[in-house]
Amino acid sequence: MKLGRFAARTIVGGLFIGHGTQKLFGWFGGGGMEGTTAGFESIGLRPGRRTAAAAGLSEAVGGALLAAGLFVPLAAASLIGTMITAIRTVHWKNGVWVTNGGFEYNLVLIAAVLALTEVGPGKLSLDAALGQERSGPKWALAALATGVVGAVGAHVAAESHTAREASAAPAAAATNGSGADAEHAAPTEETPAGAPTEPQHA
Repeated sequence: MKLGRFAARTIVGGLFIGHGTQKLFGWFGGGGMEGTTAGFESIGLRPGRRTAAAAGLSEAVGGALLAAGLFVPLAAASLIGTMITAIRTVHWKNGVWVTNGGFEYNLVLIAAVLALTEVGPGKLSLDAALGQERSGPKWALAALATGVVGAVGAHVAAESHTAREASAAPAAAATNGSGADAEHAAPTEETPAGAPTEPQHA
């Protein structure tokens, strides 16, 4: 069981580290911040760069903590929140199965980190070495609840940003329109320099 938990932690945590560094640094064939920002903007996660950084950090740091067996409930909460957001924004519409782009894989990862939180990281972990292991059903439920709250917060932030952009657009259009109208305003009565004048009569 010691080796099983150690293997589960390091494999799942390592995969999350990989996904996080793909987003942050473009490692392992990832898009880096620029590509991830563009992708997040396209699915409504705005502001894209800030959200991409948050997702990348949650996965990379959460994965590292899980692999090391350090602050496991906190690591689980951050990873669960990221997976719930991925399900909501990308995979839910495709159904369950990963063959159709569904949320099967994300659900398995959520179950894995919840199980590790409930049973604990084991003796081969930093939490055990420091004498601060936190495990059991209550900690697993707390991690799940915190992850859900984080995912909801990300959704609310994205919706709020989109609403602010939408409300700012008419004002910007009106300002631009006023400038254009001024440029095309009727000429004044002053005779431009070089223009022909009326003939003078003696």
